[in-house]
Amino acid sequence: MFEDIKKNKIKSAFIVFLFLAFISVIVYYICMALNLGEMSIIIALIFAIISTWGSYYYSDKIVLSLNKARPATKEEDLKLVNILDALVVSSGLPAKPRLYVVEDAQPNAFATGRNPQNAVICVTTGLLDKLEYYELEGVIAHEMAHIKNYDILFSAVVSVMVGFVVMLSDWFTRITFWGGFKDRDDDNSKGNAILMLIGLIFLILAPIFGQLMKLAFSRKREFLADATAIEFTRNPEGLISALEKISADPNQLKVANKATENMYIANPFRNKKSTSSIWSTHPSTEDRIEALRNLK
Repeated sequence: MFEDIKKNKIKSAFIVFLFLAFISVIVYYICMALNLGEMSIIIALIFAIISTWGSYYYSDKIVLSLNKARPATKEEDLKLVNILDALVVSSGLPAKPRLYVVEDAQPNAFATGRNPQNAVICVTTGLLDKLEYYELEGVIAHEMAHIKNYDILFSAVVSVMVGFVVMLSDWFTRITFWGGFKDRDDDNSKGNAILMLIGLIFLILAPIFGQLMKLAFSRKREFLADATAIEFTRNPEGLISALEKISADPNQLKVANKATENMYIANPFRNKKSTSSIWSTHPSTEDRIEALRNLK
């Protein structure tokens, strides 16, 4: 486990620096395409640094905002608060994660944040209403496992950054369509042609690479989080039953989006088949349950 945590930290640092380079080249390409001249590189660097810094330090707030989450309270969510308090002791986390709730009928949950000291666990009202105590305990333990294993940092950073690149791509496409892409006749245009070509390639391929990265990462980490959760609860049946109920629920998660789908304990899009393929963000429920039963 300690080796996995170390690898996640290294991967996260790599992603942050890669994103900084990606955004610099992409924004530079866009600025040059819009005839902004020598100021393009300065604008690109400033834009990249600010967006990278914001994505790292505010990824949890961005994700919570996208999912329209509210803070959990003892008055409304006492069972959830009590479960978290008990699991903090068995998990050995250095700080208690903040709790948030999304008003939605689909039972689901996710964890986010840049480290265990700034972690958040978010559940839907459907999860609170439809799961029994020990089932809910299994789900919360699973999310706490993501926190302890530092999965949350990598997952949140990738989700926010991939979403940001997709937004940039869409913005540039609209500007080009509206006539913002002008012909360049100045002498510097040829000298910048290669860098602009690289920027265009990054602009097209970055969302694809980011999505593939999310897919490969998510499937592997879900198995480890399931196993770690059982170390916390000593009750695999609770998580097994929870996964069965979550998978069988027909409700769509209204706030779900492509940028954050990998963060949930189960795929929030119910129109997708529950199969373990290269294009699925989660392993199938059957595979996860089989792995949990083999832990006994």
